[in-house]
Amino acid sequence: MDITAKYCHKEMEAYGSCVASNPSTWQQQCHELKLKVAQCTSSHPVIQKIRQDCSKEFVEFERCLRENQDTPTSCSPHVARFLGCAETVDLSGVDTNPAPQPS
Repeated sequence: MDITAKYCHKEMEAYGSCVASNPSTWQQQCHELKLKVAQCTSSHPVIQKIRQDCSKEFVEFERCLRENQDTPTSCSPHVARFLGCAETVDLSGVDTNPAPQPS
């Protein structure tokens, strides 16, 4: 998550705040922000590598959010497992400073 936060901090913060502020309607209210996080994370090579290596944990986290729309905080263990995996990803050989993508 440090890496996601490092490269997509603004997007992650906005999405997290939206989810916390809309416990029962976050799926609808925060959809646009979720797309911005996804766009940011999908375009960065370091994050692509983490999502590839930790896809199982990420899918389980997303499934938890879908199944617990009224209580997203119950997915904290899933977040922790994903973050734990992300910390172990070998980033040697990955370009950590790619050229910015044109918007």
